[in-house]
Amino acid sequence: MTPVIGPLLENINAPNDLKQLSVEQLPQLCDEIRSLIIDVISVNQGHLGASLGTVELAVALHYVFDTPNDKVIWDVGHQAYAHKILTGRKDLFHTIRMYKGISGFPKISESEYDAFGVGHSSTSISAALGMGVAAKLSGDTKHHQVAVIGDGAMTGGMAMEALNNAGVSNANLLVILNDNQIAIDKNVGAIKDYLADIVTSRTYNKLRDKIWLLMGGGTKYGKNSRAVVKQLGNAVKSSILTRSNLFEAFNFRYFGPVDGNDVIRLVKLLSDLKIIYGPKLLHLSTIKGKGFEKAEKNQTSYHAPGVFDRNTGVIKEDKCHGLAPKYQTVFGRTIIELAENNPRIVGITPAMSTGCSLNLMMNKMPERAFDVGIAEQHAVTFSAGLATEGYIPFCNIYSTFMQRAYDQVIHDVALQNLHVVFCLDRGGLVGEDGPTHHGAFDLAYLRCIPNLIVASPMNEEELRNLMFTAQLEGMGPIAIRYPRGRGVMPNWKTDFQAVKPGVGRMIREGKEVAILSIGHVGNEVVKACEELEKKGIAVGHADMRFLKPLDEDLLHTILKSYNKIITVEDGTIVGGLGSAVIEFINEHDYTASVKRLGIPDRFVGQGSMDELLRECGFDTRGIMEAVKTLVT
Repeated sequence: MTPVIGPLLENINAPNDLKQLSVEQLPQLCDEIRSLIIDVISVNQGHLGASLGTVELAVALHYVFDTPNDKVIWDVGHQAYAHKILTGRKDLFHTIRMYKGISGFPKISESEYDAFGVGHSSTSISAALGMGVAAKLSGDTKHHQVAVIGDGAMTGGMAMEALNNAGVSNANLLVILNDNQIAIDKNVGAIKDYLADIVTSRTYNKLRDKIWLLMGGGTKYGKNSRAVVKQLGNAVKSSILTRSNLFEAFNFRYFGPVDGNDVIRLVKLLSDLKIIYGPKLLHLSTIKGKGFEKAEKNQTSYHAPGVFDRNTGVIKEDKCHGLAPKYQTVFGRTIIELAENNPRIVGITPAMSTGCSLNLMMNKMPERAFDVGIAEQHAVTFSAGLATEGYIPFCNIYSTFMQRAYDQVIHDVALQNLHVVFCLDRGGLVGEDGPTHHGAFDLAYLRCIPNLIVASPMNEEELRNLMFTAQLEGMGPIAIRYPRGRGVMPNWKTDFQAVKPGVGRMIREGKEVAILSIGHVGNEVVKACEELEKKGIAVGHADMRFLKPLDEDLLHTILKSYNKIITVEDGTIVGGLGSAVIEFINEHDYTASVKRLGIPDRFVGQGSMDELLRECGFDTRGIMEAVKTLVT
């Protein structure tokens, strides 16, 4: 379907065009933007709910502030679709998250209005503070720095670190807390309860609003009225709320909570806040999925719903009958099987329970499965603490987010040789989410850590067996990395078998050329070998299974029979399997030549998996082409 662009939106190509509208026209503009987002995302899979909830905020920010001279940083970036539409990308919006199209997240190289690249969470306050301090150092007291942070992202330790620093900086920083009580799944933890306490305290909110109206809305009598409102508000908060104000403890001026889906009120409020210098926090209460009934009622499902009917909201079913399951499903069901037989197994995830399928265990064994919020560092060390007491934590973290907990993996787990099982979901290329979410670096950054076993299954059966092996007595820290999406085995539920660490397998014999693969990408090698055999080219293929320890016996056998080696991995070729094989060849004085296929030494963009594998050269065709260059 062709997206419909409304009459007001049609004439807006930059924020200066937006400023030509009257405040009274802004609700209609919000409706038109919301409609465009629904039109596009219904046919072009993307993040729906979060951006529907921030339409009014995006309009108000660009209406009030002088962007891009005033900086707006969105945290996390999938809140920012309306922002993109308002800042010159309306006519490209239908390409969002597509190959060579616009990014699903703010991206500095894409637009001057994208002040900071954001795909991970909890970064906005730090970045905005850096910009604010830079402005002070440059003598600029005119411009503003605005960090828009989702309430889920506020659970990240980096956000707290930034608040602590910003509160004593006197930078001209405005933090806008977009409180919709949900990230992907429902928010968890004490901060969630604290915010709910503020939002739901009817007595406090009614008194605050009465005070505000009595004083003329905060602007009628100038600065003195604002001072009185602030003093009275603090007295009300301290006497009615059960907890002191967290943000004021960080030396921020706190305003709110305010209806973040009321664009007219937002414009007035932001205009007031512009003239207050220093660190301040505006607490907005918004509705994720605002304006689309299905998305409002089913917020987790409509976070990124896939293709859906624009009129009914019904999500179109994935025609999966007879297909192999997703690796995530295999993980979720397997950990329950293991936990039923081993009472020491517990599950941990940092706010990805549905995405990684730990929600299955949380539903069946709620006392043994923990969502710790967007806090990967904490998730790892929390797991380490459990391990010291004899429990076996399966800590499931998306590969790209594990990067935030690297020190904890080294210092708190590997150094102490604790029995923690890391299940790294979304390893390798992930498709349309692009470079912020590709799990490109895990194999390389984990390989250099002592005591840590690093494994990657080629199929669902191997994932089950590796998970079974990982919980056995005497195992230490182990990382099992697997991709996003479907495997290759419709009949995947086989009996458990232990896998000896550091033992791979020879899948087929050949002549002259041997391909060494690790992980799911080995299935591309299988297809390539079958096609090459039809052309009379016999190629050997080994599934290494383990990057650390390497199967040295298998490598010796291969290198005595083959003088041309191709390594294939869905990870960076710098420091991964290919590098490990080259090191082994040099250490043992073999003369074989090695061609490495994998993710190149650059940040790969967004696109479908087929498009990205082709671009990187390790799809079936790319593997065949590599073999042919060696045998001709």
